Amino acid sequence: MTDTKRLAFSIIRFLHDQLQSGNLTSDAQESLEVAAQCLETAFEISTDDQSLAVPLTLPEIFTAATAKFPAQSQANNNSSPSSPTEEQKAEAERLKSDGNDQMKVENFAAAVEFYSKAISMNPQNAVYYCNRAAAYSKLGNYAGAVRDCERAISIDPNYSKAYGRMGLALSSLNKHTEAVSYYKKALELDPDNDTYRTNLKIAEEKMETPSPSAGLGGINEDGYS
Repeated sequence: MTDTKRLAFSIIRFLHDQLQSGNLTSDAQESLEVAAQCLETAFEISTDDQSLAVPLTLPEIFTAATAKFPAQSQANNNSSPSSPTEEQKAEAERLKSDGNDQMKVENFAAAVEFYSKAISMNPQNAVYYCNRAAAYSKLGNYAGAVRDCERAISIDPNYSKAYGRMGLALSSLNKHTEAVSYYKKALELDPDNDTYRTNLKIAEEKMETPSPSAGLGGINEDGYS
């Protein structure tokens, strides 16, 4: 049943993202709100339960799956998913910039959508995962942020910002011991970064006086790439 609940959770997340897009009529918004509520009730889940979150959004899963269909193979003959074309890289950068713009105006759900589209264009760019992790954290989806940071680090093990944002997400989950190790790695890679140093100190202090509540209280965030 867990996989079924994860699927339902992803569908509800997708519906919420669509509600945040601003592209729907009032009637359509009301219909999606009802649909999301019905799914939560039917499967006895809540969007606050981050244990049901998966690393990829529904559109990403759909894109990855449909790329394997025969109808898509001819279009993909000249470029594999791991080797995006120059045009795809350029489009991914444009989408990332759009996501950054949405972060600046605190439209975090829209930012996630843009970063996700950038990832679908170029899934081997660590920056896109790291930026989406920041957006997920702003939305309170710390588990999603952790997964995106893990993916960013797997792509670029020397990406200090990914370690810093992993520390932020872990701190928000009250996993301060783990957060300390990631802040230390971030500082090792970027020793002049005062934000990492400050957050490391805060995490070390919270290790000694743990708090039952999660969140980013007292912790500083870095900018977007």
